[in-house]
Amino acid sequence: MSINFYPKRISNLLGYSIFLALTIFELILINNNTKAEKNTVAATEKDLYLYRQMGASYLCIASKAEIDFKKGLGIASATYTNVIVGKHGGFIKGLGNKKLDEKRLYNSGTFQILGSAINICPESIPRPIKEDYTKKYNQIIKNNKRK
Repeated sequence: MSINFYPKRISNLLGYSIFLALTIFELILINNNTKAEKNTVAATEKDLYLYRQMGASYLCIASKAEIDFKKGLGIASATYTNVIVGKHGGFIKGLGNKKLDEKRLYNSGTFQILGSAINICPESIPRPIKEDYTKKYNQIIKNNKRK
């Protein structure tokens, strides 16, 4: 008695099976992503505080490790932005239904992270950057008092 072994048939069968399994897996992922997008919850003040403090902590550590300050700030700001976009769809609770674009989130994140880093590790922030931050911060306070 001999066993008939058909390698071409077996490889075709395996190929089709793998293709079918990957297709089904991809459909499940697409469906899950769609559900996740519908269930985004706007970032709360507590969320923003956490993300800002994490960015400031990263910036302080990066500065002490002698990583270029602007690169460290850019990475911290990009991470802040990516988390808000990825987890919260770009929505912030205090702003209602308005979705913020990535550029605006990046710029506001940079400003907020810098402010927190100045409080956490003032010795790691270059003087011209501290001075520029203070000027912008005072201008914002002045503009808000006018309103």
